[in-house]
This record gives sequence, C-alpha cells and structure tokens, in this order.
Amino acid sequence: MSRPNARAVDQLRSLSFQRKFTRQAPGSVLVSMGNTVVLCTCCVEPKVPDFLVGKGRGWLTAEYGMLPGSTNSRKARDKAGKVDGRSVEIQRLIGRSLRAVVDLSKLGERTLWIDCDVIEADGGTRTASINGAFVALVDAMNSVALQLPCPVAEILTDSVAAVSVGLIDGETRLDLEYVEDRDADVDFNVVMTGAGTFIEVQGTGEESTFSRSQLDALVNAATVGIAEITLAQKAALGTAWPF
Repeated sequence: MSRPNARAVDQLRSLSFQRKFTRQAPGSVLVSMGNTVVLCTCCVEPKVPDFLVGKGRGWLTAEYGMLPGSTNSRKARDKAGKVDGRSVEIQRLIGRSLRAVVDLSKLGERTLWIDCDVIEADGGTRTASINGAFVALVDAMNSVALQLPCPVAEILTDSVAAVSVGLIDGETRLDLEYVEDRDADVDFNVVMTGAGTFIEVQGTGEESTFSRSQLDALVNAATVGIAEITLAQKAALGTAWPF
C-alpha cells in the first residue's frame, strides 16, 4: 500500500528549522514537518509561579494553539481563558517533555515560557511543536547565558525530540500526516531524549488492538526516526548545540 507523497514506511517527512524567525522572542523557530508548520517561541521571565517563590528554582511551562486558518475549516480562537481539551492535553505534553531535559534547580527563579502556534496542520502538530520548541529553548537560553547562575550546558541535561508512528492495514509507518493519522488502526506519539531514553509514549488502538510484536515495531520505528530528528536539530543549531 503506497503512502502519500510516495514516502517509504520508515521515512520522515521533510524537516526544517528556521531559527530566529521573529525578532522579539529570544528563541523563535519556524519548524516544518511536511505540510505541518508551527511557530515555536521561548521567552525568559525573571520570576516564577507563587508555589516556587523563595525556593531558588525555576520553572518551564508551555502553551499550544492552532491558528484559525491552520485547517481546512476555520478553527475558532480560544476565548476568555477557555482552552479546548485537546490543546490543554498537548501543551501539558510539551511542557513535560521540555522539563525532562532542564535542570530547574540550576535555573534560578526564572520561568521559561514555550509557545507553540500551529500555522498549518497536516498531522503531527504536537510532535513538530516539541521538536521546534527544543531548538527555540536552546536559543533562548544562550541569549540570556550571562544572566544565568551556571553554564547553559549544565542546565540543559539532554536534547528532546518526538515523532508519531502508526499501523495502517498492519503496516508500521513513521511520521504520519493527517490522512494517515485519520485512517490509522493504531497511532502512537513517542518522545525521547537524545541519549535514547523515553520521556513519554502515547498510544492507542482506534477500534483496534495491537500485539506485543507490533508494539515493539512501532517503538523501534519511532526510535530510529527520533535519532534522525535529533541530528537535524543539531545541524540546525550548529555551534549553539549545547552538548
């Protein structure tokens, strides 16, 4: 069964990171995975939430949203502080993923704000957001490096990247675009560090089940894909790569 755009089953979509995409945020990246495009920014705020005041620790939090024109039918904006359940779940995932590679005890009382705004949605918006957010985070940290209590390389413990995988008619596929995600019998989102350890594995059968061997195949495909994404992040950051 052929894939859209004639990709091999283990092939990522085209991937690019455009750093310093905006002028104001210390870290800003336009990440593209195929036709999915997300603007990821990282801002550094010199204060922390009330529950951390006086503890000498920092915090990282994330917000995620889809712009009205990002899908084929207009996506209504969140209003009056109300965020739809899907957006809440995704922004929590992004926050957890980035906090896993930041030593908040060495950050001082600062908050790292990650914002991911989907410009074009064609599947994998959460994984693209994580991939771009890490690059934006590195740039933001480097921009305020002289203000930090210790070197950036001591605060950032590892890189982080994510990818989707799925089963379609029994075939394991990497990096699903929308039509594949829509039709998948099983779909997973996998988040890992550059060292190859897992941060999160989200997976479910869509009115279907999967075997242990299929689970292993999905995770193995994701592991290979994430290693490739990590190399792309490293190439995009160049001498700014902190490890």
